[in-house]
Amino acid sequence: MSILDFIKKELIEIIEWTDDSRDTLSYRWPDEDRQIKNGAQLIVRESQMVQFVAAGQYADLFGPGKHTLSTQNIPVLSTILGWKYGFESPFKCDVYYLNTRLFTGNKWGTANPVMMRDADFGVVRLRAFGTYDFRIVDPPKFLKEVAGTDQNFRLDEFADTMRSRIVSVFTEALAKAGVPALDVAARYSELGEALLPIINPAMSGKYGIEITSFILENVSVPPEVEQAIDKRSSMGVIGNLNDYVKYQMGHGMGEGGEGAAAAAVPAQMAMGFGMAQEMMRNMQTGAPVVPGPAVPPPLPAAGTDAPALDVLTPEQAAQALSVSVEDVMASIAAGELKARKIGNATRIARSALEEFLRG
Repeated sequence: MSILDFIKKELIEIIEWTDDSRDTLSYRWPDEDRQIKNGAQLIVRESQMVQFVAAGQYADLFGPGKHTLSTQNIPVLSTILGWKYGFESPFKCDVYYLNTRLFTGNKWGTANPVMMRDADFGVVRLRAFGTYDFRIVDPPKFLKEVAGTDQNFRLDEFADTMRSRIVSVFTEALAKAGVPALDVAARYSELGEALLPIINPAMSGKYGIEITSFILENVSVPPEVEQAIDKRSSMGVIGNLNDYVKYQMGHGMGEGGEGAAAAAVPAQMAMGFGMAQEMMRNMQTGAPVVPGPAVPPPLPAAGTDAPALDVLTPEQAAQALSVSVEDVMASIAAGELKARKIGNATRIARSALEEFLRG
């Protein structure tokens, strides 16, 4: 082998790269420490771009096509290497191929709950996950901020690198959008499209990529907030409480056994309340009172001409309502029936009982 043949063998004449992996984002073409020949052919296929890097600086960028490497079509490289009058000698340069096709179905998600302000819940913690599609639009920025000098930068490395960054951008975008947490679930597709104009400027400006599709698959709140939402929903479903109690009574009586016994309790309380209301109306109008459970007379006034204070014991109130003493005490404890604790005794004003019956 002659010296001329040896020299030719050490020079690169054709630069091209075919990707069969489907998951490579950037690839540094292996020059095996050889130099590129003046007039060498650079082949760039569709969905590819080539970035030249010389002396640590980003030089010329080539799109799809067949390019002859000469002073005319690599002006930036000519400036970096100082070719004032054209070049005839070989040159050394790093060649990076970048895959500009669309990468679809990439997963994202919040590793920890995200704190945000909400109109319904105040400050709330949200978890979210979904998928996104992206492509490389600024090769120099992508190489500088994401891929670096990695010889073969793949999609799995990108996912690990960018997951937290995408979540950070998503958090900022969601806060700017101001969508209530209760409305997020009903507007997944709309929210993803609405967030794109907010997310893309940050992603392209910082990392040289464009998010073409951003999909939310789930947004969830902490378990305690879910329980509060479920309780609110249950009250909304119940609607008219009176109709709901009647339905429960009829359903329980139809089942018989323990169900009928359980259903009888609210029925007895309702009947007692009805009888007590009827008695109150009769006393106010002077109508004869239908015989029923005895109600003690008002307490006499002690040493004064003022009218006597009409009070009842819990037992007397229970007798008047035809319910148990426990039911009366439970209503007092819940604040529904006003009463006064005097020593160890509990007393209920008849006016408070009337107010309780009127609801």
